[in-house]
Amino acid sequence: MLSASVFAAGPELRPDHPDQYVVKRGDTLWDISAKFLKSPWYWPEIWQANPQIENPHLIYPGDVISLVYIDGKPHLVINQAASTPAAAQDTGPRMRDEGPSDAIAPVPLSDIKGFLDRPRILTEDEFMKAPYVVALEEDRLRGTGMQLAYVRQLDPAVAVGTRYVVARPTLVYTEVPERYPWQGIPKKVVAETWSRERVVTLGNFWHWAFRNWAYEAYTEVLGYELLEIGSAVVARHAEDSKEAGTVYLSYSDMEVKAGDLLVPVEEEPFDLSYVPHAPKAVPENMRVIAFTDAFTAVGTRQVVVLSKGDKDGIENGQVYSLWQPGEKIRDRVGYPEGDLKAWVSVRKRNVVLPEEFIGHVMIFRTFHGVSYGLVMNAVKPVNLKDLAREPTEL
Repeated sequence: MLSASVFAAGPELRPDHPDQYVVKRGDTLWDISAKFLKSPWYWPEIWQANPQIENPHLIYPGDVISLVYIDGKPHLVINQAASTPAAAQDTGPRMRDEGPSDAIAPVPLSDIKGFLDRPRILTEDEFMKAPYVVALEEDRLRGTGMQLAYVRQLDPAVAVGTRYVVARPTLVYTEVPERYPWQGIPKKVVAETWSRERVVTLGNFWHWAFRNWAYEAYTEVLGYELLEIGSAVVARHAEDSKEAGTVYLSYSDMEVKAGDLLVPVEEEPFDLSYVPHAPKAVPENMRVIAFTDAFTAVGTRQVVVLSKGDKDGIENGQVYSLWQPGEKIRDRVGYPEGDLKAWVSVRKRNVVLPEEFIGHVMIFRTFHGVSYGLVMNAVKPVNLKDLAREPTEL
């Protein structure tokens, strides 16, 4: 299956594109782009923003999008005269009462709503410094809303009454060597369930050795994923580092336990004022490292976690192609079983098959080391370790 690089081509209109389109509630920017373009991520290159509108990059239900040609090149403009009476009533200059929340979303909100504000990704430094629950009132094993919890590492500079989010560590994302450092260090990405037993303790010391230390010395933590489970308010600070501070659990979705963390409240945890676009560059070894609602594979309109984030230049709205790495197999035609040369030429008897195109993913939320993306289309299931490359058109 052949593909053409987006960086070598340009925006190409669909053969069946409309001349006008009236935006409807429930539309997404990706779907509108796909009505005009073969490659929706080219939208910014043909969008002609109207400077008379306060937020020219936002599109609202009732807007009429028209295809026009300027200097021989296609452009999409808003609020042109409509060809139908139904559309005409929504056209022309007018005052807008809508805010960003009324604008057409880049991707279906119903598919990503649960991933916009609840999950949280911390860097390794943020994770290690975060206040954590060490015990609960009356020596309980679990706590709920309207109870007290005792925490360590609470910053004494934080005022009493400050609100925190209670979050539980779930996964740790890492990039580790495929082999031991002295064998060369090609990288692989790993998502593992977090537990305190990952730390070297006297109890697990005998299962740990120098080679494990050397291996992990080359490991990069991409982030710790947390699940927000409640909220707490600072009630009392510790007088010194040997004491615990006190917080009041104002509510909880599930029982709070020792080891849960306190993280700051995010006033604006996400941004939806972006458009589909191609990245300027693609980081090396960007892969699918986790699913959010499946065990083995996902498909269209499902969320994946990718192994690159803000620090790698990943932004909301960027579109990538997903590719399945080529499988290594034995050439049983040129090197059949029992043939002497199959044993003499061990490396030559193996062959790597070509990568296979899977589909497209669009980034909708980024963190320091990882990002969340929504699979926009897929011709086959998306699997763990699939590669993210520059967007391509089949």
